[in-house]
Amino acid sequence: MTVYFIGAGPGAADLITVRGQRLIERCPVCLYAGSLVPAEIVASAPDGAIVLDTASMHLDQIIDEMARAHDRGQDVARVHSGDPSLYGAIGEQMRRLDALGIPYQVVPGVPAFAGAAASLASELTLPDVSQTVILTRVSSGASPMPQSESLEILGRSKATLALHLAMKSLPAIAEALTPHYGADCPVVVVHRATWPDERIVATTLGEMVERLAHEDIRRTALIFVGQVFGEARFRDSRLYQAGFSHYRREASE
Repeated sequence: MTVYFIGAGPGAADLITVRGQRLIERCPVCLYAGSLVPAEIVASAPDGAIVLDTASMHLDQIIDEMARAHDRGQDVARVHSGDPSLYGAIGEQMRRLDALGIPYQVVPGVPAFAGAAASLASELTLPDVSQTVILTRVSSGASPMPQSESLEILGRSKATLALHLAMKSLPAIAEALTPHYGADCPVVVVHRATWPDERIVATTLGEMVERLAHEDIRRTALIFVGQVFGEARFRDSRLYQAGFSHYRREASE
C-alpha cells in the first residue's frame, strides 16, 4: 500500500500529468483538496472508490483515513493543487506517515505560476532583463514569513516575482517593492489561472492598489511583478543564433 501525493495542476482538468491521472483511476481511496482541485479530476476514480473532499477536514482526520486505507491494504491518491512541492502542506502529512510507517510517493504537477505564465504567453526570464524567478508569499496568520525573506529584502534583486496567497496585502506589497522596482513596474494578477473563469488584470506597482480595489479578486490569484511583463527591450538568446555552437550543432559562418 502506498499514499500518492499527486499534483493536480493549476486548475484546468487536463493539465494533470498522465501518471497522476492513472493513479487516480486505479486507487480505491481518493482524498482531494476540493477548494482548489476541480471535481472533474477525481471523477475518474474507480467504481466503488472512497472519494473524500478534505477541504473541511483537519490533519488528524486526513491521516486517519490514510491509516485506515493502510490497514485495508488500499492505495491512496492524495490530490493537491498545483505542484505538491510549493505551498502544498504535504510536509506535515509525510511526517505523520513516517511515524506510522506508511509508505508514500510524490507525483509532481504543473505549478500555478507556470499555468499563469502560459495563460499570459509570457517568458518569465528574458536576456538582460531578468534571469531569476522568485516564488514567494507574504506573512499570514497561518504561516508567518522568515524575517530574511521579507519583500524588502527579496525586492533588492529586482528579479521576476511570483507572489502567492497575497491578495490581502496589496498596500504592503506596493510599499515594500516600489523603492526597488519603481512605481511604473508592470504588475499582472492572474485569478484562477487556467480555470474556465480565469481573469487577468494588468497594472503597475503605483496603480495596483486602486486598480484592484474595483476587482472582486480575493483568493486563488497569483501576483507577478517584474519588467519582463512590460515593453522590455531584450536581446535574442544566443542559443539559436547561427554563430553559436553547442554539443548538438556547429556554428555556421
